[in-house]
Amino acid sequence: MIMSWNVPPRVAACYLFMFFIVLSERIIKVAKAQNTTLTQVDVGVVLDLDGRNGKVGMSCINMALSDFYASHTHYKTRLVLNPRDSRHEVVQAAVAALYLTKNTKVKAIIGPQNSMQANFVIDLGNKSQVPIISFSATSPSLTSLRSPYFFRIAQNDSSQVKAISAIIQAFGWREAVPIYIDNEYGEGIIPYFIDALQDIDVRVPYRSVISPLANDSEISRELYKLMTMQTRVFIVHMSHNLSSRVFTMAKEIGMMSEGYVWIITTGIANFVGSKERSVLASMQGVLGVKTYVPETKELESFTVRWKTKFQQDNPTITDVDLNVFGLWAYDAASALAMAVEKVGTTNLGVGKSTNASSNLIDLESFEISQDGPKLREAIQDTKFRGLAGEFNLLNGQLQSSTFQIINVNGNGERQVGFWTPEDGLRRELNSKNTSKYSTSKNNLGPIIWPGDLTSVPKGWEIPTNRKKLRIGVPVNYNGSSGFVKVIYDHSTNRTHVTGYCIDIFNAVMGSLPYSISYYFIPFAKPGGESAGTYDDLVYQVFLQKFDAAVGDITIIANRSKFVDFTLPFTESGVTMVVPLRDNRRKNAWVFLKPLSWDLWMSSGCFFVFIGFVVWLLEHRVNEDFRGPCSHQIGTSLWYAFSTMVFAHREIVINNCTRIVVIIWVFVVLILTQSYTASLASLLTVQQLQPTITEVKQLIKNGERVGYPRGSFVFGILKEMSFKESQFKQYNSIEECDELLSKGSANGGIAAAFDEIPYMKLFIGKYCSKYTMAASIYKTNGFGFVSIPRGSPLVADVSRAILNVTEGEKMKEIESAWLKKETNCEDSNAQVSSESLDLSSFWGLFLIAGIASLSALIFTVSMFFYKERQHIFKPFGAGDSILGRIHHILRTFLERDLRSHTFRKKASMSLQDKKEIGSLNGIGAGQASTSTRHLSNQSNCLTQTEIHSTSFEVSETLSREYGIIPNSNGQTSQVPAPTTSVEIIENPT
Repeated sequence: MIMSWNVPPRVAACYLFMFFIVLSERIIKVAKAQNTTLTQVDVGVVLDLDGRNGKVGMSCINMALSDFYASHTHYKTRLVLNPRDSRHEVVQAAVAALYLTKNTKVKAIIGPQNSMQANFVIDLGNKSQVPIISFSATSPSLTSLRSPYFFRIAQNDSSQVKAISAIIQAFGWREAVPIYIDNEYGEGIIPYFIDALQDIDVRVPYRSVISPLANDSEISRELYKLMTMQTRVFIVHMSHNLSSRVFTMAKEIGMMSEGYVWIITTGIANFVGSKERSVLASMQGVLGVKTYVPETKELESFTVRWKTKFQQDNPTITDVDLNVFGLWAYDAASALAMAVEKVGTTNLGVGKSTNASSNLIDLESFEISQDGPKLREAIQDTKFRGLAGEFNLLNGQLQSSTFQIINVNGNGERQVGFWTPEDGLRRELNSKNTSKYSTSKNNLGPIIWPGDLTSVPKGWEIPTNRKKLRIGVPVNYNGSSGFVKVIYDHSTNRTHVTGYCIDIFNAVMGSLPYSISYYFIPFAKPGGESAGTYDDLVYQVFLQKFDAAVGDITIIANRSKFVDFTLPFTESGVTMVVPLRDNRRKNAWVFLKPLSWDLWMSSGCFFVFIGFVVWLLEHRVNEDFRGPCSHQIGTSLWYAFSTMVFAHREIVINNCTRIVVIIWVFVVLILTQSYTASLASLLTVQQLQPTITEVKQLIKNGERVGYPRGSFVFGILKEMSFKESQFKQYNSIEECDELLSKGSANGGIAAAFDEIPYMKLFIGKYCSKYTMAASIYKTNGFGFVSIPRGSPLVADVSRAILNVTEGEKMKEIESAWLKKETNCEDSNAQVSSESLDLSSFWGLFLIAGIASLSALIFTVSMFFYKERQHIFKPFGAGDSILGRIHHILRTFLERDLRSHTFRKKASMSLQDKKEIGSLNGIGAGQASTSTRHLSNQSNCLTQTEIHSTSFEVSETLSREYGIIPNSNGQTSQVPAPTTSVEIIENPT
């Protein structure tokens, strides 16, 4: 369908006119833009243009500007490069920078190429206010110039020292030797290296400096010097050209073999890919710290384009690779182009100073760049993402500090990990496990070390000029022969060294993860006697007459001034040994000593208490506990105390009493047995006590004291205010025993002083005569004297000592050397017998008390229950509370005739009365028969006794049971109590 527009002609004409006006304006603007002249800004470039790195840098700068302005066509400024060749010389670089500043009047200078050339150029830029932008001068010393016009578009060399120290810490190496070039580039990083290694307690025993002009002979001489040292960890920091020569020579003389560790810095690691194959073959197993560049599509695309462009410009160079310095050059040129555009085209000029001169060598006057301050601020504020990563300057320094850890292997490098300031060592850069800073070697991948080995080198080695360690051993007096024993075999002219300390040393060295050869040398004169004291032996190690010393050598502060010690392998300290005396108590009251006073009192109170309980339970049912008051008290106490010797003969009737007595007899049994054992110990076993307990007694009384000849103990005793006349030396434990036996008054000694291990040996042999009374001085024990101070062997041996002393091997050695010389089970035992106290028996007393109280409560409760009709009857007119209580007590003190004991007795009395009545009847009717069967001697009851018994039974039965015997001897029951009572003659 065709739509028709009904537009008035005038309106259509207006629209058409406006369209032509807009079109004409745009055509005019395009024409003006094409005729506009771009502002060209001169920029100097100072590089070693005849060198490979200079060519790479210049190529990247050109490509950076080309790419930048191709993507920013609307920018009004264009950088014009003015390259100058520094020809690898500091003077040429200074001349080039001066020429560019005074004649070309450049606004900025890119370069120079190395740190040595940068010093003068930076100072020149500072005076002329021309920014100096370097992408390859990495020395930390340049930062100290503090020039606001110097920009380092590269990583400061000092930023990698933490990464290298983390690697050293991860593998536990204790020493490292830096090998660096003898110029400002090499020296600038060394202070930072030393500080970083000191922070992780790594020693730098030597610094190897190699001249940049050194020939192969000089390099070889320096490497041979390193071979004679024990350190095998080397950090190489120099130009990559010189490093190629160093590693080639190291390979030739055998320093790239097993046991060596080589770590290269970024100045070498960043160029590993461009080294020749012959050089790489000499660097197999080397670790390196390399600048990390994140992989991006832009970088990949640029690398392809750059190779094509570089080959076109340099057809003779075929084996060059793009490195990080080229990427920094690219980003530096891009940042400068951004900053220049930001400053703008206005006032881009140079104002002449009042002393301006056209003479090139006139260094007194400079033309000051008017836009220098603005351009400096613009460069400082420039931020973008470049090919090398984030471009962000802080105080003129590029902020990028992530490093790759590489391992040279095969025909190139292999990544084994990363290092960042926040996370430390990491296997992968984006690892999620970033909880803390790590220096663990487990975070690194597998590493192939020099010698094509996978085992980690220990980092040190016995110097090649001395393959076996010379171990000095002391020649001891006989008293400590168990620790070190030197035996001379005159038939074979050989010396055998054995002993406790020697076996421990052999076990420790055998537990190391590597093998060390050594041999023992006695510290003795040609005749076999000792060549000096232990201090003299330690000093010989300091003089390097011995590599180490092993034996019963005590760790003390004075000796540690000259040598290092390992961790101690025994406890130590100086102690005092004195004779023992028998302190057995010989007096008439010793029988009271076995029990303490509180136990005596508690036992006596419980005896009385148990007697009272037994009486209370038995007096109503047992005739043995009845009678007069004194008789009842005596019987109760007699019964209770007789249980102590189990001599009680009274028969208890109440079951509750029997339970109480059984428990109490058990308590008494324990008490008597304990008392017997303690008393026997007091009377028969020796009570050995030291004759002297304090050193002050010896000083006050002027007693003589002994110490081993040549021991440092003599100095300790002198400091304790002993007089010279009180000292006496001894040479063996037998002589020490003889002096102690004599005593101070008879030309001997009252006490002997020596170290604890020696005295344990002494006490073990004479345990019944002497004891260690007091420790007077604290030492750190026996330790091995190290090879020269700071030796890494000390740490390894110390860790091995811990493994040996905590294991079964130590027990075997002690059993072999120390316990075999001990004649007693416990050489320090002092037999003593203390009094037994209540704390050991309160449980028994508690059980007896609870049983007694329970029996009392039960018995009293049953009494109230049985007598409830009489006790709880209503009060009468004349009754009172006091009278009722008196009635209760009187009733409680009476016999309980309802008990089976009295019921049986009553039954037996009635039976006797019947028999007597029968005898009387028979006597009246048949006297002759009775006379034949009964005689006066067999009649056991008289008429009076029968009458008395009959009356008592009658009274009892009448009161308790209502039974009344008649005149014929028969009983009849009163009608009141309706319940009949059956008399059981044999109750059970």
